[in-house]
Amino acid sequence: MLAVVAVALTAVRRLRRVVVGFLRTALGEARSVHALPSRALALWGGALAFPALQAAALVLVGLAFGLAVPPAHMAVAYLAATVAVALVPTPGGIGSVEAALVVALVAVGGAAAAATAVVLVFRIITVWLPLLPGALTLGALVRLKVI
Repeated sequence: MLAVVAVALTAVRRLRRVVVGFLRTALGEARSVHALPSRALALWGGALAFPALQAAALVLVGLAFGLAVPPAHMAVAYLAATVAVALVPTPGGIGSVEAALVVALVAVGGAAAAATAVVLVFRIITVWLPLLPGALTLGALVRLKVI
């Protein structure tokens, strides 16, 4: 697949021009973001905060359920599971994330039943509950004809 793309880029001048133009624009934008330290901090801080907070939520649910896995191992299991899930893309990661998290928690020493309960509660808290205020807000905005 990569070879086909490489041949297409070298053979088709118009395609090459479009790709090179896109890359120049993207690199220029990246330079402008990193020119101001506050922008770079916001970008990279946000990118690091999300997985850190998700891992912390999994650890807290695991501790609440008495999962016999050290907190650091639960956090690493979360990171490993999310990397593994990226290899099998599904809409919203529904299903594959849960399976990968259960397997990862069992692999680091958790009981299968406890790991399953922890993962289900974790996903309810982090995926499904946030949909409620979003749905209510959307309903209100539609009723007010804002959207």
